[in-house]
Amino acid sequence: MSGRTSATGVPQEGPGGERGPFGLRLRAFRRRAGLSQETAASRAGISTRALRDIERGRVQRPQSRTLQRLAEALGLSSGELGELLAADRTGPSPRGAGRPRLLILGPLSLQRGRTPVPVTSPMLRRLLGLLALKHPEPSTQQEITDVLWPSGPPSSHQSLVHTYVSQVRRLLEQGGARNGPPPTVVRTPTGYLLEAPRNQIDLGHFNELLDQAERLHRAPDPASAYESLTRALRWWRGPVLADADPVLRQHPAAVVVNERRVKAALLHADTALLLRRPEEAVPVLWDMVNTEPLHEGLHARLILALASSGEQAAALNVFNRLRDRLDEELGIAPSAEVRDAHLRVLRQQFPPARRPGRPAQPERAPSGPFPAQLPATAGSYVGRRRQMRELDALVSPDPAARAHVVAVVGAPGVGKTALAKHWAHARREHFADGQLFVDLRGHSPLPTLRPADVLAQFLRALGAPPDQLPADEDEAAALYRTLLADRQTLIVLDNARDAEQVRPLIPGARGCAVVITSRSRLAGLVASDGARQLVLDVLDPDEGRRLLAATIGESRVAAEEEAARRLVRVCGGLPLAIRIAGANLLARDARIADYSAELPGDDMLSRLRVEGDRRSTVRAAFDLSYRALPTAARRMFRLLGLMPGPDLTVDGAAALADSTSAEAAGLLAVLTDAHLVRERAAGRFGLHDLLRSYARELAGREEAHAARQRLFDWYLYHADAAARLLYPAETAPAAGTPPAPSAALVFSDHGEAAEWLDDERENLAGAVLQASGSGFTAVAWRLAESLHPYLSTGMYTGDCLKVATASLFAAVADGEPRAQAAAQLRRAECHRALANDARALELFGSALELARQADWTEGQVLALRRIGAAHQQNGAERLACEHLSRARELTRCGRGPGAGTDAGAEGGTEAGGGYEDGLV
Repeated sequence: MSGRTSATGVPQEGPGGERGPFGLRLRAFRRRAGLSQETAASRAGISTRALRDIERGRVQRPQSRTLQRLAEALGLSSGELGELLAADRTGPSPRGAGRPRLLILGPLSLQRGRTPVPVTSPMLRRLLGLLALKHPEPSTQQEITDVLWPSGPPSSHQSLVHTYVSQVRRLLEQGGARNGPPPTVVRTPTGYLLEAPRNQIDLGHFNELLDQAERLHRAPDPASAYESLTRALRWWRGPVLADADPVLRQHPAAVVVNERRVKAALLHADTALLLRRPEEAVPVLWDMVNTEPLHEGLHARLILALASSGEQAAALNVFNRLRDRLDEELGIAPSAEVRDAHLRVLRQQFPPARRPGRPAQPERAPSGPFPAQLPATAGSYVGRRRQMRELDALVSPDPAARAHVVAVVGAPGVGKTALAKHWAHARREHFADGQLFVDLRGHSPLPTLRPADVLAQFLRALGAPPDQLPADEDEAAALYRTLLADRQTLIVLDNARDAEQVRPLIPGARGCAVVITSRSRLAGLVASDGARQLVLDVLDPDEGRRLLAATIGESRVAAEEEAARRLVRVCGGLPLAIRIAGANLLARDARIADYSAELPGDDMLSRLRVEGDRRSTVRAAFDLSYRALPTAARRMFRLLGLMPGPDLTVDGAAALADSTSAEAAGLLAVLTDAHLVRERAAGRFGLHDLLRSYARELAGREEAHAARQRLFDWYLYHADAAARLLYPAETAPAAGTPPAPSAALVFSDHGEAAEWLDDERENLAGAVLQASGSGFTAVAWRLAESLHPYLSTGMYTGDCLKVATASLFAAVADGEPRAQAAAQLRRAECHRALANDARALELFGSALELARQADWTEGQVLALRRIGAAHQQNGAERLACEHLSRARELTRCGRGPGAGTDAGAEGGTEAGGGYEDGLV
């Protein structure tokens, strides 16, 4: 094929002939020096024809004196001269030795020298194509079967595979060279492998040249990289296995090969534009956009190459056609990369091609060391193995599984930045072109960084001359994407405020990876930009224990294992809190048990700080998130710290804030997005323990009192309504129907009422305890009485006892003797259910006395019956008879439960007094 031109318009050297490495290196050095052949030959004292023959490989052994003069003319260093001499000593390979025998970058072709070897059988073409595609990896038995029989294999497929493999071996023997072993097919444990040197397959040549170009591009040596890319693309005669069946053309290995062709074409175009040789990239790009009609990166470069070659009208037509095609076929608009290229054409902001007759003057490539901006990590790192695996999707070898952007989101102090830095340091070898890092100050006492500021910072780090940085943010973003094209660079965007702040900082190059950390959920990036979201939660107990041990030493933790785990629980598993606690333990040389005992309390956040370091406090981390909230969301956050249980529904939050349910739902969404509130279950919202303490600190006394009153009234209203529906006989008559609170619910049947009580049990019990302890005494004992039938029937004895005790204190404080007697009766029943008979008997006696003081006959009767039954069980028949007789006497007078029933009934009578049944 020597001397022919491919469909790309690049002179072909591939399958038909090759140029010697010495000539190529000499030509690259000459172009780097910006000299024409005539000028270089004149300075070296040789003829132009002689230099042309040397560069074209026609002179295989130039004289050393000639080489020395050429080196001086081109200004080569001693190292570069040594490289040139090495290429000269190596010389070209024997004729035909480097020529591939198997061609798949286009229609399948097997050759012996320049003579084609016919491969007519469709089955053999499929098998040979697959083996070449997978080279140097084996093809599995299943892959071979799927390719040979796409619709399903016959029963004899295994023996047929052996037959086809044998026939392929014979074909390869026909294509063998006169010297050296021919390619063959060998059996492996999982399938079959094409055993052949890399240079026996055109794909091997292409991959080698592309790898070489990428190394030169990173050096940077754009002229040499361009030479390698040009040679690499000459091997292509069309799409990979262009004449194969769809099942083979769409094989994952074929997809990867085609992606590498696109990568080579993109890099070739970028380098041609850098060297001001855009007209040489145009034919390649035209060929590629015909093959990849929706690839926006190829179209963007074609637009720039055409415009730089003086064909602005054609460039604009390319944009218009792509825009229409994307709209019709995908319903989307062109990407930012294509729009940037279009804008540069309209503004005439593109590098013009060099003038004919003038030596090439390549633009100065960014120089200097690759950026390595990752900050130091905070000592040893523990845990987060699952999250590390999720981040590894950024460096997955499988293109289909590889992520481009991962957003690590979570609450303040949960360790987002620490995880990002640890992963970045651990995987930095995957990013040969460097690592960029910036704190965007999304939640910081310092001003938030604008994207334009960060772009200028990154462009300088990438080697762009400071005096040539674009003032326009869009143009700076376009230059940033251009400099990162086909590079393998890691970009860590820490502490982002929102999606709009980071979008201009995400490069288009698929070889780059972006890690973003934020307290916001960045849902827009997930929905519109394809980012993956990694939600970071607090550490589990074992991870928290390991973090504490890494901070203060394993021996100290092992010596106080229980105290260490208690300290982790007090810190709520929050990494920042655990590290601060560890630092304080080291500073004070205190026992873990003593420190963990003094830490809890209303002023806990003040104790979770490092002396002399204002940033090392949990409160400071929370402050930054709180101050970034809108006013209404701040108020909702403060009030949520007052909730008595683990969570609230939207309606409960509305009652707390005295708002509508719709308003509450909106505010909860804002707080959830900021990771200050967590949706523990569908429709139920809670706070981390330390965040709850922080929120309570922020609430003013009057604000807190009014909010608690509203929430307690809301709980009482619904608990009472549910009890009347489910337990009408056990519920005392209400003095009056209280007005419905805001966000009131209506229970349409028993199922809804029971479900509400089940969902709110912890909150209702907590409300009684909190109301009793914060001065809402009447609500406390009334809510306890409404709640008791449900708790006793459901056998929630522990909750029942806590609620009854709290209601007793509230009734005493409220001066309500009847409520005191009822609470004491409920406490006695709980101990009776727990088989604490002695304590139950004592409490029934106390309840009897309280019921007498309140002139509450029903309570007296129940207490007498329980006391009598207890004595009867203990064998004290006389005492039992006395108490049961007094109970019957009160009942006979019609003043207690069981009035009108058989007077001779013993204490086992469970008459319909109502309240007694509720206490059982």
